[in-house]
Amino acid sequence: MMAWFGLLTIVALLVMVMTKKMAAVAALIIIPILTALMAGFTNEIVNFITDGLRSIAPTGVMFIFAILFFGILTDAGTFKPLIKKLLQFAGNDPARVAIATSLLAMLVHLDGSGAVTFLVTIPALLPLYDTLKMKRTTLATIVALSAGTMNILPWGGPTIRAASALDVDVTELFNPILFPVLGGLLMVLLISYILGKKERKHLEISNQTIPVLADEEDSSELERPKLYYLNLLMIILAVVALISGFAPPHVVFMVAFSLALIINYPSPKQQGERINAHAKAALLMASILFAAGCFTGILKGSGMIDAMAEGAVSYIPDGVGGRLAVITGLVSMPASLLFDPDSFYFGILPLLSTTATHFGVESIEVGRAAIMGQMTTGFPVSPLTGSTYLLIGLTGVELGDHQKKTIPLAFLVTLVILILSLVIGAITW
Repeated sequence: MMAWFGLLTIVALLVMVMTKKMAAVAALIIIPILTALMAGFTNEIVNFITDGLRSIAPTGVMFIFAILFFGILTDAGTFKPLIKKLLQFAGNDPARVAIATSLLAMLVHLDGSGAVTFLVTIPALLPLYDTLKMKRTTLATIVALSAGTMNILPWGGPTIRAASALDVDVTELFNPILFPVLGGLLMVLLISYILGKKERKHLEISNQTIPVLADEEDSSELERPKLYYLNLLMIILAVVALISGFAPPHVVFMVAFSLALIINYPSPKQQGERINAHAKAALLMASILFAAGCFTGILKGSGMIDAMAEGAVSYIPDGVGGRLAVITGLVSMPASLLFDPDSFYFGILPLLSTTATHFGVESIEVGRAAIMGQMTTGFPVSPLTGSTYLLIGLTGVELGDHQKKTIPLAFLVTLVILILSLVIGAITW
C-alpha cells in the first residue's frame, strides 16, 4: 500500500509542477504532507520533515554562499580581463572565435547560472559573429554545450539537487567523475573548433573594425582591478579546497565569501548592498532545496521510497536492474526534455537509486549518471527551462533550429562523460 502512496506523491508532484498548477517549492512541501496524512501518519510527519531538513542543510548553506561568493567576485570585475583576452585571442578566425566562445561561456558559468552566462556571453560575441557572417545557431550551440557541461560542477543546480535527494556529500558524488567531466569539456572545445572550421567558408571581413567587448574606461565603481590577482587566487584556492576535500563544501564557501566580501568591499554599507544584490538568486534556490528536504524526508521516513523500489524490483529483469546506472546515464540528457530538474531529482532519482541498490548497484552511481545529462548538458535545449528561451531570444534563432543542431551534440558530450566514467570505474557496468 505504501508503494501506491509513494507513486501518488511522485505523480502528483510531476503533474503540479510540469503543468504549472503549483510552484515547485510549494508542491514539494504540500503534496508529501497530504499523501502522508492519507497514509495514516500524523505526528510522525514532523519528525520526517525535520530529519529531511537536517540532511539538506549543509548543501543549502553551500549553495547560498557559493552564489554570494561568485557574485561578489563578478561585481569586482574579476572575470573581465579574462574575457577581454579571450576576445583578443579570437581575432577574425571563425575557428578561434568558436573556441573563445566556448571558453568564455565556461568561465562565466562558474557561478552556475545559465541566465547570467547567456546575458554576458551572447551580447559580447553576437556582433563578432554577425560581422564574420557566422551562423547564430553556431553561437547558440557552443554556448549551450559549454554552459550545460559546466553545470555538472559541485555547486551547479543539478548536482546540488542530486546530492540532496540521495543524502550524500556533494564532493562524494562529484569527485569520482571530475576527470570524465574534464573530458566532456575538452569534447565541447573540439566540437566548437569543428563548428568554427565549418564557418570559415562564410568569412567575409570588410574594412570595418572587428567588434570586441567595450573598453572598460567607464568601468563600474564596484570593480577592483588592483585586487584582480588576489581575487583569482581566492577562486583557485576555493576550488582546490572543494575538490581535495580539505574542508566541507559549505565551510569552504562560507569562508571564501566572507574573505571576498571584506577584501573587496571594506565598508559595511557596501557589504550590505552587495549581499542584497545577490540575495534573491541565493534565496530562490535555497528555498527549493529546503522544500526538497521536506519532500525526501517524508518519502524516506514513511517508507514510501523503499516500498516503491521493492515493487519495481519484481518487474525489472536482473539484466536491466544491474545496468540501471548506465541506463540512467544514457537517458539523462533526453530526460531534460520531459522532466524539470525538481521533478526528476526529487521525484524520479530517489526511486531509481533505491531500486538500483536491490540489484547490487550503488545508489550514488545512479546519481552520478543522472548529472551527466539531466538538466546539465540538457538544460539549454529543454523547453522546460526559462534559460533556453533567453538563449534563443538573445541569439535570435528558432527553438526548433537550436534543438535540431544542439541535441545530438549534447547527447554526444554526455556519452563521452559516461564512457570515461565507465573506464575509470566511477560507474560500474
